[in-house]
Amino acid sequence: MEPTLEQLKYPIGKWTWPETVSDTEIREGIAVIADFPHQMIEAIQGLSAEQLDTQYRPDGWTIRQLVHHLADSHMNAYIRFKWALTEDNPIIKPYDQTEWAELMDSKGDPAISILILTGIHKRWVDIMENMSASDWDKKLRHPDHPLQLTLRLLVRQYHWHCRHHLQHILDCRKRNNF
Repeated sequence: MEPTLEQLKYPIGKWTWPETVSDTEIREGIAVIADFPHQMIEAIQGLSAEQLDTQYRPDGWTIRQLVHHLADSHMNAYIRFKWALTEDNPIIKPYDQTEWAELMDSKGDPAISILILTGIHKRWVDIMENMSASDWDKKLRHPDHPLQLTLRLLVRQYHWHCRHHLQHILDCRKRNNF
C-alpha cells in the first residue's frame, strides 16, 4: 500500500510541543543530536547526483535540499542555544526555510553541509553536556510562537527534527530502491 501524503510528510508523526521534558528525555535528545551527523553520512552514502536530486515526497524538497536544510536549521538551533545561555529571554530571529532551500548553496555538494553538521553538532553537544540543571530552563522567545520556549523544549524539538528528516531520506531510498 502506498503511503499517504501525510505519512510522507511526517514519517515519525507531527511535532507537538510537550508539556514537560524530563532529564531522561534531555539525555536522549543529546544522544540523538550527537550521533546525527554519522547517521546522515550513512543515509546519503553512495547516492548519485540524480538520486540526491530526488524529492522525498511530491512537492517536497530533494534529498540534497534536506541535507542543506539540516545544516541551516541546526546552525540556527546552536546559535539559539548560545543566545539563551548568554542573554535574558532573547527573541530569536526566524528565517524562511523554504526560501533558504531555494538559494544556490542548497544546490551544491551535500558533503559541505555534512561537514557543517559534524562541526556544529560537536560544539552543540559539548555545550549541552556541560549545562547545569538550571540552564535547561533558560528561556527564549520565538516571535511567531505564543509558547514560552526553554532549552529543555528545544532539545526535544531537535531530537524530533533529526529523526524526522533522517526518516524522510531513508524512506525515499527504500521507495526508490537506492
